[in-house]
Amino acid sequence: MSIGNVIRSIRNLMRKDEGVDGDAQRISQMVWMLFMKIFADKEEEWKIARKDYKSPIPEELKWQNWAADENGLTGDELIEFINEGLFPALKAIHPTDTDQSVIIKSVFNDTYNYMKSGNLFRQVVNEINKIDFSSRNKDIHIFNEIYESILKELQSAGSSGEFYTPRAVTQFMVEMVNPQIEESILDPACGTGGFLTCSLDHLSLQNDYDRASIKIQESIRGVEKKPLPHLLCTTNLILHGIEKPAVTRGNLLSIPYDTWNIKNQVNIVLSNPPFGGQEEDGMEKNFPEKFRTKETADLFLALIIKILKKNGRAAVVLPDSSLSGEGVKTRIKEELLTNCNLHTIVRLPNGVFNPYTSIKTNLLFFDKGKTTKEVWYYEMALPNDVKNFNKNRTITIEDFDMVRKWWFSRKENERAWKVSIDSIVKSNYDLDNKNPTQNEIEKTESAEVLIEKIEESISRSKELINEIKMTLI
Repeated sequence: MSIGNVIRSIRNLMRKDEGVDGDAQRISQMVWMLFMKIFADKEEEWKIARKDYKSPIPEELKWQNWAADENGLTGDELIEFINEGLFPALKAIHPTDTDQSVIIKSVFNDTYNYMKSGNLFRQVVNEINKIDFSSRNKDIHIFNEIYESILKELQSAGSSGEFYTPRAVTQFMVEMVNPQIEESILDPACGTGGFLTCSLDHLSLQNDYDRASIKIQESIRGVEKKPLPHLLCTTNLILHGIEKPAVTRGNLLSIPYDTWNIKNQVNIVLSNPPFGGQEEDGMEKNFPEKFRTKETADLFLALIIKILKKNGRAAVVLPDSSLSGEGVKTRIKEELLTNCNLHTIVRLPNGVFNPYTSIKTNLLFFDKGKTTKEVWYYEMALPNDVKNFNKNRTITIEDFDMVRKWWFSRKENERAWKVSIDSIVKSNYDLDNKNPTQNEIEKTESAEVLIEKIEESISRSKELINEIKMTLI
């Protein structure tokens, strides 16, 4: 059986349903149905492993009791069962009884059935039943294939792209931060959970790793305010062996800044907080006056500094504007450099986050508890014969090979340089330092890219002018 063929079949069936309006709804529909099947398969394992396991789902609502029979409920009868039986009951589950009840409640609070055709719904169910998510069938690898397929589809689902950080970027950041067993790991804006699952993969390589242990179960934490990425993240974590409710629905910026202390601080933060966005009115009042802004990325950086324990480590994706901005941005950077050792900034090449955004981005690595004395910069080069990363040529972990080699034996070269804290303070905490050894070829290449953008802009302007002329005729 090809997983790709099954997913294509499900996609095509859902596109025929008049209730499913666009890619975002179709993806959401597919993910909650996959979650139900995965949860059913995992429950069978939990029953064997734990004699006292009690399912939070009533017997008649379990996947295997209404979906497993390919000739079972269908048509109007099936849709009525889903809309009037299954969803109301799952949304009403009391979330304090067991860890699994909390997970079910969090998943279905803001999840909906969009399909209207019971016959098409039955066909989708039958396709999903072809997939075995049990551990004996290498469940994580199967879901990883599905997960990657879904993430690719999110590229064309509008703003859903904000949930995705390229796997190579998450892997490099996790490797350099090097989480250890018993350390608490948090992503305060976790999206689909790339940093969290990558951290679990990293921990699994360590000698005393036991994914069922309390040390592992309670080490992973995430917060996500949007339902679709929250559902994807929760599903992915279950398949990575996390049975506790590790992902919270909500916005961590809504928690007052002063309530963070040693009891709720964490050892490690790995995150790609949303940038370019604005928070709702009043959110900034949760922060001290000197940090108040509506810009999401700035608030998250201030928060991350606060929620790290002493000697805690962080790796964060930030745009160029966060490095160079003034006002509140300057005060947050001063806080960062005073309370943390910002030891490394990796400047990513063009197009890493295409097609979501063309904004240039950076990876900031810092440890809390020591002031910054100097900041090392490494400017990643595009691979040979690649002018820009895009959806056809995405960044890979191999593209980080030169950075990794340099990381552990640092020397200044044509790609790496360091800047003293005195120089940074004199520049009013401007961290947007350019490569001082950039050669003329690179300058020419940059000029060529700029010319291409200008030509594209002129071409598009002409198209718009012609469109306006047509409307006036």
